Amino acid sequence: MNHMVRVASYRFRATFARQWGGYVGLMLLVALVGGLSMASLAGARRTDSSFPIYVASTDPATLQVLAGFDDPALGIPNGYNPKLVRAIANLPLVEKSAFSIGFDGNINLGGIKGVHLHTTPGETPPTFIGGSDYLTLDKATLIAGHWFNPHRPDEAVVDAQAAKEMGVHIGSVIQVPFYTDKESTSSNYNGPPYLFPKITIVGEIVINSTVIQDEIDALGSSAVLLSPQLNKQLESCCAYYSGDAVQLRGGVANEARFRAEAAKIDPISKFGITGGGSPTQAIAKGQQEIKPEAIALGVFGLIAGIAALLIGGLTIGRMLRSRAAEMRTLQALGANTSMVLGAELIGVSLAVATGAILAVALAISLSPLSPLGPVRFVYPYRGISYDWTVLGLGVMALIVALMAMAFVLARRELRRIRLGRRNDFREANSWVSRATTAGVPLSVATGLRFALKSGRGANAAPVRSAILGAVLAVVVLVTTVTFGASLDNLVSHPSLYGWNWNYAVLSGFAGQENLPGPQVAALFDHDHYVASWSGANFVAAELDGQTVQMMTEAPDARVAPPLLSGHGLEAANQVVLGDATLAALHKRVGDTVTFSNGKTKSTTLTIVGTATLTPITKGLEMGTGALVAPSNFPAALLNSQRSPIPGPQAVLIRLRAGSDTKAALRSIHQIIYEVNRIHGDAGAAGGLVEHLRPAEIANYRAMGTTPAILGGGLALGAVVALALALVASVRRRRRELALLKTLGFVRRQLAAAVAWQSSIAVAIGVLIGVPLGIIFGRVLWTLFAHEIDAVPVTSVPGVVIILIVVGALVLANVVAAIPGRMAARTSTALVLREE
Repeated sequence: MNHMVRVASYRFRATFARQWGGYVGLMLLVALVGGLSMASLAGARRTDSSFPIYVASTDPATLQVLAGFDDPALGIPNGYNPKLVRAIANLPLVEKSAFSIGFDGNINLGGIKGVHLHTTPGETPPTFIGGSDYLTLDKATLIAGHWFNPHRPDEAVVDAQAAKEMGVHIGSVIQVPFYTDKESTSSNYNGPPYLFPKITIVGEIVINSTVIQDEIDALGSSAVLLSPQLNKQLESCCAYYSGDAVQLRGGVANEARFRAEAAKIDPISKFGITGGGSPTQAIAKGQQEIKPEAIALGVFGLIAGIAALLIGGLTIGRMLRSRAAEMRTLQALGANTSMVLGAELIGVSLAVATGAILAVALAISLSPLSPLGPVRFVYPYRGISYDWTVLGLGVMALIVALMAMAFVLARRELRRIRLGRRNDFREANSWVSRATTAGVPLSVATGLRFALKSGRGANAAPVRSAILGAVLAVVVLVTTVTFGASLDNLVSHPSLYGWNWNYAVLSGFAGQENLPGPQVAALFDHDHYVASWSGANFVAAELDGQTVQMMTEAPDARVAPPLLSGHGLEAANQVVLGDATLAALHKRVGDTVTFSNGKTKSTTLTIVGTATLTPITKGLEMGTGALVAPSNFPAALLNSQRSPIPGPQAVLIRLRAGSDTKAALRSIHQIIYEVNRIHGDAGAAGGLVEHLRPAEIANYRAMGTTPAILGGGLALGAVVALALALVASVRRRRRELALLKTLGFVRRQLAAAVAWQSSIAVAIGVLIGVPLGIIFGRVLWTLFAHEIDAVPVTSVPGVVIILIVVGALVLANVVAAIPGRMAARTSTALVLREE
């Protein structure tokens, strides 16, 4: 063993001066492409776990309960009862609690000074919240400015939605009129407010429940957090409602028991204890929205890892083939197989190991680019991260796989030597030979031969690795732009994510009230610009015992969500489901489910299709929910606000093709005006909405430029591989270049031959890589679209792909510049003297 190590060490030191370029090239390729692979896989894991980690950092409550409500009709004179709040907080199951008080119902929101309202249809007014300890659970995250001073009553912070609706920013001063409970509930009080303080907005915050949400949820999530000092001045006189956020011993498993105990002491429990869901549900929903981003990043990492192994394996194979003569010499001098293998693999193993270590360094340096998605800007542990699972397994995979390849390739070379075979690669196909003699310029013919013929023995050039590198670069780039174009197409075409109509008229409070059915029908039926419309209501019911948010439309409605499979609603005994709901019910299209609305007798519905259900109301999501006929519900359930003229909660409108959009909008706004003028609060229309994006669509914009950076990095790795292959080719073909100079080639022709070699390798990469990239892009996008329950329409960016092709050919010539100069400067005398 010691003798073998000494032989290998001596051989490595004796030949390092001639072979260091190959070792450095192999090391750089492993470092760059392997590092990108590890960075992507680590980023995918960090992205996938980002939301649970963020939620945990906010010290989340198990649930929230309503502890008081200002309603004289219920015999409750004040929205805040400290004894009640303390009683709920002191229940045996409560580990930790925090109370908050809402003042929005006791504020004349129209009388707030210093605001510039920018509300859109369906937006609910901002909620003004105070409390002494409400920041100890579900802690808000400060993203701009600073927190209020708890001892100053004139400071507050807002979330982004409230800032947008109110038209305020950090530094804005608003004046808010607070009324006492008695004043706010009086029908004839016209006096001044109890308190009219000036408040400075000092910071912008994010609440954990609003980081990942559909746009319909965002419409009702605006909040202004008041300082504890101001809260003390208002809590006993001006509270509209109060609530307890609690952490339970045993978590959500004890939720039902806690609610039963709280109902015994809560005077309004008979009207329902309301509040937020459990953190488990929030985390599950958040991860569902983030999962496709993590999958996409992980797939990219796997592609980069495969590329690292393929390019590295080809580079190692080329290095070993070029040293076949030296292996033969070592065997002739008496070296056994182990000695020869050790001598050949010691340099390769050092290059691979060093490259793997550098890959880890690169992956760590890229870690601040993750996590991707909406959690990124509130993630509590941004910056450098060390995912030792990915890094450790990545280093092992690179070293073990590449060294296994090297061992197999080295033994194959030795076997060829023992069998007396030379490393003679047959000449290229006959068409190459014909092209060389067809009268094309000599530099072109030489470049073609250099690009397609490896050569022999020590003069063997890395033809296949150069072509494979070009193919991989083009495949990755075309796959990335195809996927990106499909994402842009999805975001810009609402019908693909369920908004299968041009506009929707929502009733008041984000579609929670009712529009007057008869008048709505008469007005829209006679509107010149409306091609078709349908009314929809939103209500929850049970399917096989599971509560599902439902959208109701008449069978064969002219405007309905886009189908993914099966057919639409054609009868009252049918149901169309979202894919996630279908999976949760463990059913297939064609199966039946038991439907129960809680009021009438249960019925059986047949599942006739799946659809993309856009979140036009809370609880309805792209893959979650159901479409049923309104006749399955009693009228009272479809009229929860007890409107005297019941009707739909939303009207879905599709315009005539070629309509003047501005004229059509004026006409629809006139309909809204007529409805509100005649019926007022009895049938108020909240306004017209062009589209409401689900969280899946709104969040993917937060991915930023990270995918482009990673894709560009992998392409850079392929460019480096091409450059190193060209340099190695020139070095290996020094004798041939010298002979060409002897036969009359001038420097310009030699440089042109190398440029043609590079261009031809890249052209082959383009011819193979573009169709493969389009195929992979389409496949990945289809899988991605199914994952988020969108309509899987792929967009292929033809212009961008043409630019990639042109850019690749231009870059091939740029990359060939230095190797071309090396070829042009080849010393004929020196090379032939060595021969």
